[in-house]
Amino acid sequence: MEARVPSEVTGISVILITKNEAHNIADCLRSVDFADEIIVVDSRSQDGTIEIAEAAGARVVVCDDWPGFGVQKNRALDLATQPWVFSIDADERVSPQLRDEILRTVRAPAMSAYRVPRLSEFCGKPIRHSGWWPDYVVRLFRRDAARFTEVVVHERVQTSGPVGTLDACLLHYPYRDLDALIAKTNRYSSDAARAMAARGKTVGIAGVVGHSVWTFIRIYFLRRGFLDGRHGFVLAAMAAAGSFSRYAKLMFINAGSAERRDR
Repeated sequence: MEARVPSEVTGISVILITKNEAHNIADCLRSVDFADEIIVVDSRSQDGTIEIAEAAGARVVVCDDWPGFGVQKNRALDLATQPWVFSIDADERVSPQLRDEILRTVRAPAMSAYRVPRLSEFCGKPIRHSGWWPDYVVRLFRRDAARFTEVVVHERVQTSGPVGTLDACLLHYPYRDLDALIAKTNRYSSDAARAMAARGKTVGIAGVVGHSVWTFIRIYFLRRGFLDGRHGFVLAAMAAAGSFSRYAKLMFINAGSAERRDR
């Protein structure tokens, strides 16, 4: 397979991590074909993700272990060679407007890092309330000016200086359907519970209930999720369920640790 050649030199590396993203990866990579290089760090996908990415001209590096999102993204960052990096997830797309703004920005940068507004879709509906919009995320940065926090979930980009803001949207398609949301909520709650336990956090029954109830109130009422209709209600309810699951799992981890200490 020949290396991909962008239509012009941009000085941009695109990085992403994957695990069984065959349903997403082609559209994602097509949206960033303006970059000088695309680097994919894959966790041994079994659904054709690797082959699709390679066919699109990406450099694919396969890792056997799973150290968490932050470490894995730093692995991808360490493979980048261009002065600018754009980090993207497989379920995201760079809109044509964002592509043009990125190219203009790196030609005459005023900052060493930039955040972008992310517009997410749920079950066919763009969500503009519920705390989902504008959902600013730092994605464009100089390679030598940023790193990802090395946490298991909910990693973020840390920069050494001020961060600028781009106007155009990054498009986000996080859940194909409600089943995908439920599965991801369960998976993330397990990782989050283990991470909280590792930090020494504890919780009781009142905390489990309180966190989940407050999550629903915050998203559905304070963040006006009711304006997103039935989609907003489901998102608020699932966020509350995710909070309940996360803290309930933490409670049982705490109980197991206490039992081991008492033996």
